[in-house]
Amino acid sequence: MSKPMLLADFVRLPPNVRGDVVEGLAAAIDIVAERGAHSHRFLRFGWYAAALAAYGGQARTLVVEQDDAPVLTLPFVPLGPRMLGMAAIPGCYWPFRSFGLALEAGEPALKTALSTLAAHVNGLRIGPVYDSDPAATALVAAARAQGWTAIDRTIGDNWSLDLPPAREGQPWPRTSTLRKNRFHEKHLAEHGVPYWRFLSGADWPAAFADLGAIEQTSWIAHDTDRTGMKFTADGHLAFWQAAVADPVLAAMFRAALLTVDDRPAAFSFDIDTGELLYAVANSYDPRFAKHSPGKLLYWRNLVAARDRGIGRVDWGAGDSGYKQVIGATIDAPIRDWLLLRPGLPALAGRLFGWVWRRSATS
Repeated sequence: MSKPMLLADFVRLPPNVRGDVVEGLAAAIDIVAERGAHSHRFLRFGWYAAALAAYGGQARTLVVEQDDAPVLTLPFVPLGPRMLGMAAIPGCYWPFRSFGLALEAGEPALKTALSTLAAHVNGLRIGPVYDSDPAATALVAAARAQGWTAIDRTIGDNWSLDLPPAREGQPWPRTSTLRKNRFHEKHLAEHGVPYWRFLSGADWPAAFADLGAIEQTSWIAHDTDRTGMKFTADGHLAFWQAAVADPVLAAMFRAALLTVDDRPAAFSFDIDTGELLYAVANSYDPRFAKHSPGKLLYWRNLVAARDRGIGRVDWGAGDSGYKQVIGATIDAPIRDWLLLRPGLPALAGRLFGWVWRRSATS
């Protein structure tokens, strides 16, 4: 009679891992996005396709399969003079530029990604991304271990807000905040009938017109170079319009909108990943500034987000004043990375990396 085999008698074989670079955007991007961190599930085929449509570029995609299933997808486009052999991840800077990494992807997948990438480019720009970014952090660590030079430049600090769980008898926001909001709402109504609504899914792309109309009246339009405009034709409207062609992304894109006598007065635009909400943009018509329309709107938006199950709001960098007022705190630093493959590119990076670090405002 044969002796039964114990679990310890079995030898776990290493995963079968292979990498390839394909022309264009790989269909596997959506597969990996669904199998990755919830925070990165908006990094879909449609997200990158929107970036190419809005900003140009011919993409290729690094695809790594582990046991015949895709676990890493990294789209890239040429960066700078072609003779340098540099590449960058396409996308929109809001909230960040990263790539897909399945939760089950291991060290062999990262090593394969780097060796495959090194055969096609001299260096890769990743970012800006947060220090907490699971995909970028893992790839940077693996790259350093494989002899790549990794150079970072600091962009700023991310702000985040943990939403308190609903507790019976404990109002949120605080009673004093609610009282101030009611005061402002009362005086706002003197300008016309205020109407508050929430947008998502089927509201796009038509509703972008209202957001753009508010931006055209805002301080961003009149006191800046307008490059930060999200929803105007001379800003980044083309990106968002292209992105909502993916119904999954359209469902993630949410906005709170305030109108006064049917005229757009304030908005807050977010990406809802189910547990984490990215606060991408907000603005208001300065005609109503005295009555804090932006503040009134984002409090309503935060309450609605908490009621949907959102636990944390990512506010990004900059404009720390109003973020601190609502209780946001500094979270992970935001960096822009250059990864330079072993050999002359890595050596050049070690010699001239200071140039990249000093260009943090580029």
